[in-house]
Amino acid sequence: MAVKIQFYLDENVPVAVAEQLRRRGITAITARDLDLLGESDHNHLRRAHQKGWVFCTHDADFIDMAMAGEPHTGIIFGQQHQHGIGDWVRFLELIAAVYTPTEMINRIEYI
Repeated sequence: MAVKIQFYLDENVPVAVAEQLRRRGITAITARDLDLLGESDHNHLRRAHQKGWVFCTHDADFIDMAMAGEPHTGIIFGQQHQHGIGDWVRFLELIAAVYTPTEMINRIEYI
């Protein structure tokens, strides 16, 4: 069985996105699930990388960290005021269907 992408949503992405993904059989963990609200950006990205999770955020600082060479297992970026819950769910469902975790390493996707 192929390994499937798992998502880690930072505290700025609505929890409802993770709930909808889970209903579709896609693993989605939130910073809230892990009781990590307020954790530093570097620690969030590092944790996602260590666990092999694709990181989902509205925070452009993560793009800057990736461009500066911070290793990651994928970053999905969406603009908070332009992308609602449905946009996130549809896009992440597509990413999970199209890419493998290996293909997402150090890859940035924009909604």
